[in-house]
Amino acid sequence: MMNIKKVCGLSLAALCMFSMLTGCQNSTTETVATDGSTSMEKVIGSLKESYESDHPGVTITYNPTGSGSGIAAAASDRCDIGLSSRDLKEEEKTQGLSETVLAYDGIAILVNPENPVDDLSVEQIGKIYTGQITNWKDVGGPDLEIVAIGREAGSGTRDGFESITETADQCVLKQELTSTGDVITSVAGNPAAIGYASLASVKDNVKALKVNGVAPDRTTIKDKSYPVQRDFVLVTKKDNSLSKPAQEFFDFMISDEAIPIIEQAGAVPVK
Repeated sequence: MMNIKKVCGLSLAALCMFSMLTGCQNSTTETVATDGSTSMEKVIGSLKESYESDHPGVTITYNPTGSGSGIAAAASDRCDIGLSSRDLKEEEKTQGLSETVLAYDGIAILVNPENPVDDLSVEQIGKIYTGQITNWKDVGGPDLEIVAIGREAGSGTRDGFESITETADQCVLKQELTSTGDVITSVAGNPAAIGYASLASVKDNVKALKVNGVAPDRTTIKDKSYPVQRDFVLVTKKDNSLSKPAQEFFDFMISDEAIPIIEQAGAVPVK
């Protein structure tokens, strides 16, 4: 006959196992999906990290597909919140999409640190990207053929850059890259290169030029004196309510609590 103590021990073990399984079944992780601009990666990553640390039951996902893809994902319900580094176009708004400006971001004009050029006008930048200026010596630099690097079609950074420099559908690019990080890496490795990228993502391995004599920084972006800048936008559907966790994350991103996080990530909060 089985020892009574042994029976009690087995029963207790079974009870503990049942409790563990029940606990696992009852614990759920809520997911909020974001999709879009690669330029917003640092800002969204910082907000995600802060929010998840205070809300252990929530996971924020970020899919860096580019602004156009993020807007399309929001329109087709493939994500909760789309991310765009440009304002919505009128035809996108007619699809039932709504935009909320999260922050302002400068588009930095980047060269290799070895390049002595420090300042270009918007007009000169436009002429470089349309192939009218092809050598750095024509703008005060070395005798090197300019390697113009840009982003792919659908990129919010490209859309903003071409709109400001009035070069839409005219750019002559030596390299067309699909992410902010790729542009920065390519410029850092080529003394003849010029590129553009979100100021929030710029690192010490490249040099950000002054434009029209104004350096890109938080002050000049906020007062609009730096001419090459755009909005970081949260995209949602007007007629569809967000899920409870998605709405709470959205509210957090536009709250006063998020201001220092956005600033630390290199962007300028709207508030």
